[in-house]
Amino acid sequence: MFDYLGKKKTTSLHLATGGLLALGLTAPAVVLADDSVRSEPPLVISASHTPLPSKEIGSSVTVITAEELEQRQVRVVSDVLRDVPGVAVNRAGSVGQLTQVRIRGTEGNQTLVMIDGIEVNNPAAQSEFNFANLLNAGIDRIEVLRGPQSAIYGSDAIGGVINIVTKDPEPGFTVTTRGELGSFSTKDGQVGLGYGSDKFTVSATVERYITDGISAADEDDGNTEKDGYDNTTGRIKIGVKPIENLELKAIGMIIDSDLDADGSAVVVNAIDSLDTSQSLQRYGLVSGKLSLADGAWDQLLKASYMDDHTDFLDATGATTFTTEGKSITYGYQSDFHFSTPDVAAAEHTVTLAAERKKEEQYTNSGFSGPNTVSIVNYGYTSEYRVSLWDSLFLSGAVRYDDNDDLFDNQTTYRGTAAYLFQETATRLHGSFGRAVKNPTLFELYGSTPSYTGNPNLEPEEGFGWDAGVEQSFLDDRLILDVTYFNNRIKNLIQGSGTTAVNTPGTSRIDGIEFTASTEPFEDVRLDAVYTYTNAEDSNGTQLTRRPKHIASLVGNYDFDVMERPANVNLSIQYNGKQTDTVFDSFFPVATRTVELGSYTLVNLAGSYEFAEGAKFYMRGENLLNEDYQDVYGYGSPGISFFAGLQIKFGPY
Repeated sequence: MFDYLGKKKTTSLHLATGGLLALGLTAPAVVLADDSVRSEPPLVISASHTPLPSKEIGSSVTVITAEELEQRQVRVVSDVLRDVPGVAVNRAGSVGQLTQVRIRGTEGNQTLVMIDGIEVNNPAAQSEFNFANLLNAGIDRIEVLRGPQSAIYGSDAIGGVINIVTKDPEPGFTVTTRGELGSFSTKDGQVGLGYGSDKFTVSATVERYITDGISAADEDDGNTEKDGYDNTTGRIKIGVKPIENLELKAIGMIIDSDLDADGSAVVVNAIDSLDTSQSLQRYGLVSGKLSLADGAWDQLLKASYMDDHTDFLDATGATTFTTEGKSITYGYQSDFHFSTPDVAAAEHTVTLAAERKKEEQYTNSGFSGPNTVSIVNYGYTSEYRVSLWDSLFLSGAVRYDDNDDLFDNQTTYRGTAAYLFQETATRLHGSFGRAVKNPTLFELYGSTPSYTGNPNLEPEEGFGWDAGVEQSFLDDRLILDVTYFNNRIKNLIQGSGTTAVNTPGTSRIDGIEFTASTEPFEDVRLDAVYTYTNAEDSNGTQLTRRPKHIASLVGNYDFDVMERPANVNLSIQYNGKQTDTVFDSFFPVATRTVELGSYTLVNLAGSYEFAEGAKFYMRGENLLNEDYQDVYGYGSPGISFFAGLQIKFGPY
């Protein structure tokens, strides 16, 4: 089997990822860069144009591995993001309902999301990615990169980047299957196939998730009609290495989902309805990497495609509204690696990259009929990284975006630094940067009976920095990290009567992230996370859906029963009080602020491999039967239980 990570030659490993890049993949064992450390990692993919060992990263990044996802029995990706420092998750009901993710107090559409190198933010949904439909189908790792990242990835990265990487196959031929039943008439099944060799790899995964769910509108308000959800997700990844220094990849993904939804009402909470929606999401990427000069010069080409189509239907099955967002991206990147051993024992990497991205939004409603608008962006970026004496690691990046004359062109930048004190196992890390969020196509050109787009909008601008210290004890059996972050965002785009405007003033966000990871005994691991976030708009008002306090504790224990491996995983997630906005009237717009109470979720999962490759597992979710709301008027599932069987054949 091969991947994009190759062996180190004169400098760091070289690979391109992200918005301009072809994607590289790693083995599942990874480390948290500024958070808790599992085992010594090879590389972190998303923190730079090329992969980096975690010790060299100045930015804050957390990596969740495939092993952790399996131990926690995660079925919906957003559930595990609650364990990441600085991340707030809001879901309007049970699985399948609208799910937003915010990083360090920024807005949901200020977080860039990538799957296998494909940017999946939806131009037809305020350039935001809805995590509702993202199942854990063949995922190898999730990286959450926090802080301004536009210098690397362009627009949508004021808060950070969530990078999701699917699995490469093992050498030989393998088949994996899984079947699961549980509360709310939930049924989940997955089949995965893989073949790996030196010259050719292919992997494919199909997952089907069906549930009757609960009433999305809070049942405490008299809503009893259940809102079901049906999701079929398929992925395929093909790799070819025709010659030693050339690697080609093709990736495809499709998500077909049907959702029962409840509507909102003026003055009162959300209410039962028979409305439904049907979504089809398609993503694809082709890429190639050519290594020259014995690995000192890498060139990468990629083309990626995303299409997110949703039909909204009324109780009769008639389509009332259709949205579709598309984007096509072409990118080229060149990486130069060289060393100066006689000058500070330095290792250098210089990256030059360019991309063209076209975004398109299609809408069709009874208000205004079919409407298609589009925008083209050209981005040019450069990055320089240097390692000095294998202790001081610096990077700087600059990007220029040409925005098709629709609004001002933008220059963004980022700098990072990390210093490792070898004698005391202390690592200092920090970063700063300027980032932008371009106006969405709806904000520029949208049209409803009460709204007209504003083509004079300017991009939202963010400046942020963070600084922290990581300390290891007892030969890395205990690792602590504390990081302070500070964000300033201006030109925020908000609704103002019948249009959108850049609001005056600056939103101010700051906070502290604390993480601890320990292995007090063999096969026992504990990870604790706490985040304090103070997020206020230019008037000093607390920003909605940003809890000040978020914490989690995850414990995992591997042991043997009758000489067969077993595992128990306990997770406790605390979400503090937060505010939300209620619409008392839509014509004209009238709102008020309400407070949502704090809650604690306790989940317990266990598994036992009773035969080679055959595993039985069970889990319980929300064991305290908490009655809580992430979004005002929308309830969440109570206590629930699930059980299943997983079987793996091969490798052959």
